[in-house]
Amino acid sequence: MQIGLLGKANVGKSTFFSAATETPVASGNFPFTTIEPNVGVAYVKADCACKHFGIKHENEFCVNGIRLIPVKLIDVAGLVPGAHEGKGLGNQFLDDARQAEVLIHVVDVAGTTDIQGQPVPVGTHDPLEDVAFVQDEFDQWFAEILKREWDKIVREIDQKRAKLTDGIAKRFTGLGIKDFQVQEVLQKLGLMTRNPKEWQDSDIQTFVKELRKNTKPMIIAANKADLCPDLGILDKISDCVIPCSAETELLLRKASKAGIVNYSSGDTSFTIVDGKEILPPQRKALDLVKSIFSKIPSTGIQKILNTAVFDLLKFIVVYPVEDETKLTNKDGAVLPDTKLLPLDSTAKDLASLIHADIAKGFLHAIDCKTKQRISGDQKLKNGDVIKIVSTLSRG
Repeated sequence: MQIGLLGKANVGKSTFFSAATETPVASGNFPFTTIEPNVGVAYVKADCACKHFGIKHENEFCVNGIRLIPVKLIDVAGLVPGAHEGKGLGNQFLDDARQAEVLIHVVDVAGTTDIQGQPVPVGTHDPLEDVAFVQDEFDQWFAEILKREWDKIVREIDQKRAKLTDGIAKRFTGLGIKDFQVQEVLQKLGLMTRNPKEWQDSDIQTFVKELRKNTKPMIIAANKADLCPDLGILDKISDCVIPCSAETELLLRKASKAGIVNYSSGDTSFTIVDGKEILPPQRKALDLVKSIFSKIPSTGIQKILNTAVFDLLKFIVVYPVEDETKLTNKDGAVLPDTKLLPLDSTAKDLASLIHADIAKGFLHAIDCKTKQRISGDQKLKNGDVIKIVSTLSRG
């Protein structure tokens, strides 16, 4: 699972990355602070299967019945308008983002940075421009990929050497786009039966825009929401937008790590640790956080990560085990692992994700909640605990 973190300079993208991954990165008030992509591990949260079985299961990945599931977060290099034409860092940005399955676009919703990422007074820049230009960069990138070989695609189809879906999908394999995704968009737009010779430029633009939406879904992280003079603007930005304050999340995580406060990412409040001496600057910072929580319900960081994985991608959490009775692996660890799988994934898909050898020798699986044997084409459900029975094993 790879999540791409996008945004122009100085919107708090690197701060978001640091807060989500607890990985320090360079941040500064100038363009291209991030030149090469930073890669770190963040966590999405879900109810642990231990709740279903009524067992106590505390470890670094399960806290009070909440499971922390690792995902890869890629903080890609800075973006400016015209990147697809080579401006700024050019296509490096888009190439870094190609491997992501879902995108988080960090936007300065308070309007404190202009379109180039330069500081301006609060509220003087329209964040809607930032949302539009990033989406447009991706759309133009997709369009160029298709246009540069469009004549070849038309010839292949005309000579019956390829079907429309195959011809288009072949050009997008580098972006991880599958044939069925191309076909879904073609059918939705009524282009499946249209001769590609008759396609206008507007048809290509409409197609790539819809393909981008379907294959690179994007959530808007409305950062600096605590500074925004009017949060009503969120209703105009996107269907999928969440207010956040990356600086607040980073502060709370550091305070929690230092033993000053009790706080877990996603909480709507915090408490000061009993008996902890608080210095005046620390007290002032924590009072500021309280005022921020009175404006936005949480820092938003955890909600954004969870929404990206579970709502946009519709992934489910499955727990593979080797002992269906004790719910352990071969070393005796209880519910030791989690796998994120696309909706409608099967038991055989889970086996493939664990190891190719396991999938090759797949016999059947066992649903540890119902104790029933299930076939390889059985669709899995969120929270399933599964044992794979195979003729082959790793090593």
